[in-house]
Amino acid sequence: MKFFVDSADVAEIRDLATTGLVDGVTTNPSLVAKSGRKFFDVLAEICAAVEGPVSAEVTATDADAMVAEGRTLAKLAANIAVKVPLTWDGLKACRALAQAGTKVNVTLCFSANQAILAAKAGAAFISPFVGRLDDVGEDGMDLIRDIRTIYDNYERFTTEILVASIRHPRHVTDAAKIGADVCTVPPDVLRKLAQHPLTDRGLDAFLADWKKTGQSILKA
Repeated sequence: MKFFVDSADVAEIRDLATTGLVDGVTTNPSLVAKSGRKFFDVLAEICAAVEGPVSAEVTATDADAMVAEGRTLAKLAANIAVKVPLTWDGLKACRALAQAGTKVNVTLCFSANQAILAAKAGAAFISPFVGRLDDVGEDGMDLIRDIRTIYDNYERFTTEILVASIRHPRHVTDAAKIGADVCTVPPDVLRKLAQHPLTDRGLDAFLADWKKTGQSILKA
C-alpha cells in the first residue's frame, strides 16, 4: 500500500518524506487556506519535496473552467495530479484531462456507482471519503470493499483506490486488508501508525538494563 500525506504544511511534509515512507501528497483548498500562503508557492514546494503524485484541486465548477485550471496546475510540475470533484462536470473534465495525459484524482466519492463512472472517465485515482461516511452512520469501509470488488472485475479499470478522510490508524489497517492502493493520511495519523504502548514499554526496559552495564556503544 502507498501512503500519501494529506496536508499543505510543507515543513511537515518534508519531515515525513525523510522516512522514505511517503509516496505522494494530497491537498485541497481548505488545507492550503490553513497554511495562509500563496497557493502556487505551496504547491511548488510540495512538488519539490516528494517524487510521487501531488494532488492539487481545481476551484471551478463547470467542465471547461475545470479543464483550463487543470491545465494550468499540470504545468507547475511533472508530478501534479489534478483533483476534480465527482460531479458530471468533474467527470467531463477528468476525461478531457486524462486524454491529454494528465493524472486526475476524482474526489468526494461516496458511492460505488460514482467510482465506476470515475474509472470509465479515465481517473488515475478515486478518492472515497470513509470518515465522512462514518460520520453519518454508514461504514466507510463497506464502500472500499465494494469498489475493490468492482474494479477487480474489469481489467480495463486501472484507477487506483485512494482512501481519503482517514480519521485513525484502524482505517489504515482495514483499507490495507481490503486491498486499497493508497491511503492519504493526515500527518498525526501517519505518525500514530508507528506507536504502540508495548513498544515504548519494551524500549524503556532495554534502555534501563543497558544503563546498568555502564557501557557505551560509541566508546567501545
